[in-house]
Formats: sequence, C-alpha cells, structure tokens
Amino acid sequence: MSKGYIFDKDLKFRKARTSVWAVLRRILMFFVTTLSLTILYYVVFALFFSTDTEKRLRDENRMYAREFPGLEAKERLLSDVVDGLQVKDNSIYEEIFHTSAPNMDPVSSLGFLMDLDSIPDTEIVAFSEDKLNALDREADVVEENFRRIFAAIRDSGFVMPPMTNPLGDFSFAQTGASVGDRINPFYKVPIRHNGLDLIAPAGEPVHASADGVVSEVIRSRKGLGNVVVINHGNGYFTRYAHLADVEVRRGMKVQKGKRIGYVGVSGNSFAPHLHYEVLRDTVVLDPVNHFFASVSPDEFVNMLIMSASTGQSMD
Repeated sequence: MSKGYIFDKDLKFRKARTSVWAVLRRILMFFVTTLSLTILYYVVFALFFSTDTEKRLRDENRMYAREFPGLEAKERLLSDVVDGLQVKDNSIYEEIFHTSAPNMDPVSSLGFLMDLDSIPDTEIVAFSEDKLNALDREADVVEENFRRIFAAIRDSGFVMPPMTNPLGDFSFAQTGASVGDRINPFYKVPIRHNGLDLIAPAGEPVHASADGVVSEVIRSRKGLGNVVVINHGNGYFTRYAHLADVEVRRGMKVQKGKRIGYVGVSGNSFAPHLHYEVLRDTVVLDPVNHFFASVSPDEFVNMLIMSASTGQSMD
C-alpha cells in the first residue's frame, strides 16, 4: 500500500509504502479512540444532564422514600386491625352461638395448583379427597351449630340479644371510639370507655335496640347526662347516654324501634353523639359486635375498623 511520496537519502522522490499491519493498527486505534470518547461523552452527559424520564424516575424515588415509612406504619396498623377483627369474630361466635368461629382460608393451601402440569394425578386426587373430607367434617360442625341455635330459639326462655342500631339513618363514618382505654377529650389522658360513640346531629331520634322494659331514667348535667337504661331480659341491658330529651319513663315496656329520646350533648359530652352501652349480667360488652344484624357486611367491617382505630372518645 502507498500513501504519497517521500524524499529519500538519494535525493530522489519515491512513493511511500505502508504495511497492511500498520493500516490495521491505525484502524484499531481509531475505533478505540472513538469508543473511549463516546464513553467519556456519555459519562459526562449522564453526570451533568438528565432526561425527562430520569427526572421523573428520580422524583418518584424521592416520593417513595418519603412514603415508605408511613406505608410500613399503615401496614402494621392494618395487621393489628385484622388480628383484632379475628378476636372480635371469635367473641361474637362465643357470645351468640356459644362456639368458636371457624378458621377457614379457602385459598391458603391452593398454591400448588399454580403448576398442575408438574404434579402427578395421584397427588391431586389425594389432595381433593382430603379437602372433601375436611369440608364434610366442617359441614357437620356447621349443621350441629344450627341445631343448637334452633334448639335455643325454640326454648321458651330464649331472649335474643339487642342487635339493632339505635340510630335509624346511620353510616360507618359515624362510628366513634368503642370499649377500651381511650383518650378523654377533656383531660387528655387514657380513661376506660365502656360504650360505643355513635356520632349524629343533635335532635336525631334514638330508638330501643330490642324489646324490653325501661329500668332506669336519669336526668343530669354531669357524667353521662340524660340516660335511659332498658332491661331486655336474659341478663341483657342497654344504656343510652347524653340524650337531649327523654320520651320514656321507668317501668315502661318498649318494643324494638320505639323512640326513647334524642341525641344531645347533656353531661360531659364533647360534641353531639349517642353513648351506647350493652351489658350482660353487669359485664360490659362491645356494642359494635351486636350490629351485624342491622347493617351490610361491608358496613359492619368498616364499623369494626373505625371503632378499633379511633383513639379518643367523645365523653
């Protein structure tokens, strides 16, 4: 190969010749230099310039970094609420049906079905047989529970617990703090709260949650204010507090749904609401557990969450 002319030692011009290896070396050096400069330019551009996508992703990462601690706290709270719901569910079954709540998870053991092709038919058949036997046993338990329920209902001395919301027009968002240690709105310290706060406008009618006899009527400007207590039999009592006015008298028989007074702020009340209590043989029960018969399942679950997560009472 040749490239131009050179003036040799004999003082003559002749063509300059370059070897093939020299040409290949120059080409290789060219590519190496080009690649190095490309990498350098890319690094400089990446360090000092950002595309719109990179800026968006960077902003999202910052947002996730800020939100993650709060999400962890919410996850822990939801986990605690779910655990509390399981305890409440079991207490409902114990109180109403006198048996433990069934612990069933219909999808917990179906993970192996995600890859059926790799499982022998014999294992699938054996699993199905085990499941059918388990369901058959659980069906027997449910049937026995129903027999006990019907037997209890047929008993002449059977009395249904108060299971109706004393406020007619009600949504789960009106649910306040339930039974437990709650922050008192006046003293700002935890104080035992023995009822459920049902938030409603002043003057909202309050109804008897079950048939019974008015056992006590209190008119006061202190404590729970104006109070009505109804004896429903079989040891069940309900207490309605902070009423604005009372429309029943002691010894009066009332039916479920009978108007007994109105929502107010009598006594030590932070805002208009009904303080509602359910007792059996002087034992304080959680009233929210007695509402599942008068609201939809979704409303009932939301009421459980609201009552468990509200940390401050209204009285």
